[in-house]
Amino acid sequence: MLGLKLPTDPRWVNIVEKSIEDILTDHAYCEQKAASSCISLIVGFSDKEELVTTLCPIVSEEWGHFRMVLAELEKRGYKLGKQRKDEYVGALLTFIKKGGDRNDQLVEKLLMNALIEARSCERFRLLSLHIEDEGLKKFYHDLMASEAGHYRTFIDLAKKYGRSEAIVMERWQEWLNFEEKLLQSWELRGDRMH
Repeated sequence: MLGLKLPTDPRWVNIVEKSIEDILTDHAYCEQKAASSCISLIVGFSDKEELVTTLCPIVSEEWGHFRMVLAELEKRGYKLGKQRKDEYVGALLTFIKKGGDRNDQLVEKLLMNALIEARSCERFRLLSLHIEDEGLKKFYHDLMASEAGHYRTFIDLAKKYGRSEAIVMERWQEWLNFEEKLLQSWELRGDRMH
């Protein structure tokens, strides 16, 4: 359903379990950045009525997820640590095509967001199936469905504002191929959600 070219190595969950505080801290910031990204799209493309209407509830939902992850940290006696550089998003930003009109730039941002949500969904699924902590197992199962919905929303918006569905889906495949090569070149880490 998500179309990701490279599944996450199942050993990732075992690595995550050794650093629950780190992964929850990183996850919290991922939710904060997801809300901020939607706000930036709304502000930057406020003339796109459907985009604004569609993304406003996602901002609230992502911020709600941020608060939920904070509660999971607190429940375990952890504090929200400092935000670290997001190497995954940084690498994705280098793949955004420059030039084109405003709609072309919007489609690039929407596809990048779709990819981040798809990878989050895939990793939440792994955690929901394999993490030993039963509370986190349920927590990530519940979040997984939400991320899948966000992924779909970003793809649908890209199709709406793109030159054609075929062009958007061709570019989506390029994003998926880029991400596959990116992850193949990286060491598996358990202190980051992506």
